[in-house]
Amino acid sequence: MDLSVTSTDLSTDAAVSTSAASVFIPAPVTPYQGDIARYWDGEARPVNLRLGDVDGLYHHHYGIGAVDRTALGDADDSAYEKRLIAELHRLESAQAELLLDHLGPVERDAMLVDAGCGRGGSMVMAHQRFRCQVEGVTLSAKQADFANQRAHELGIEDHVHARVCNMLGTPFETGQIAASWNNESSMYVDLHDLFAEHSRILEVGGRYVTITGCWNPRYGQPSKWVSQINAHFECNIHSRREYLRAMADNRLVPQAVIDLTAATLPYWELRATSSLVTGIEEAFINSYKDGSFQYLLIAADRV
Repeated sequence: MDLSVTSTDLSTDAAVSTSAASVFIPAPVTPYQGDIARYWDGEARPVNLRLGDVDGLYHHHYGIGAVDRTALGDADDSAYEKRLIAELHRLESAQAELLLDHLGPVERDAMLVDAGCGRGGSMVMAHQRFRCQVEGVTLSAKQADFANQRAHELGIEDHVHARVCNMLGTPFETGQIAASWNNESSMYVDLHDLFAEHSRILEVGGRYVTITGCWNPRYGQPSKWVSQINAHFECNIHSRREYLRAMADNRLVPQAVIDLTAATLPYWELRATSSLVTGIEEAFINSYKDGSFQYLLIAADRV
C-alpha cells in the first residue's frame, strides 16, 4: 500500500536537495500521523523490494489479471521462484497501467499528482506514458528519498518528483492539476477531507482515479478479515458507499466504477505460494471470496 496521512494540519513541504535524493520530514502534528510515518519509514518487506528489482519500478500496490502459467514453467525448476516473482511484478504493473488508462488523454504540459506515491513506480510509468510533470506526495521521508533517487538514476528528475507533505493539504494551486490519483492509499485518510483536496487542486474537467480495497456494505459490517487487514497495515478501510458519498459531496462525478475483485484474486493466490508471503494473504483471499471485501477502480471527473 502507498502512503498518506490523516491530519489536515500539516501543509509544510519537504526540503529536497539538488541531487533529488534527500528530503526531511516535518515533525508530525498528530500521534497517528507519526505512527504512520514510522510504519512506512521502517517498512522494508522483501515483497515490495524484490518485485521492484525485476525492472526498477517499485510499487506499493497489488496486481490484476490472469497468471501466465506458461511464463512460470515447471515448479520443480530451480529458476521457478525467480519467474514467479517476475510474474507477480507483471501483474502489479498491469494494475498501474489500468489506473493510467482511466486518466484519459493527458497533454505534455500537464501536471499530475500521485497522492500516496510510495517508492514512485506509478509516477515513473505515468511520465513514460504521458511525458508530463508528475508530482508525488507521501508522509514517508524514506519513500520520497527512494523515489527521487530512482528519478535521478533514470534522468527524469526534472519531471518526476516526490515530496514529504500531507496529501490533505498539498502545496499545489487551486485548479492547477490535470489529473490525480490514489493507488491503495486512501484507507489512511478521512475521505471527505481527501476528496475536498483533490477537488480543490484539479482543474474543472480534471480526472481523479482511485484503486482501493473497500468493505462491502451488503456484508453488513467490516468482516474479521477486513479487521485483520486494518491491523496489519495500521489503516482504516472504508466502505464502497463511503467513497461514492464523499465524491458526490466534493464535486467528483464517477464516470466508471469497476469491480476488480475477481481480477485481483489470481495475484493473491499466486503470491500465497511464493517465498514472499507476509502472513496477510489469507485475509485478502478469504475476504474477496466471501464477498466482504471488494477491490474497486473509481474514475471521477471534477465538475
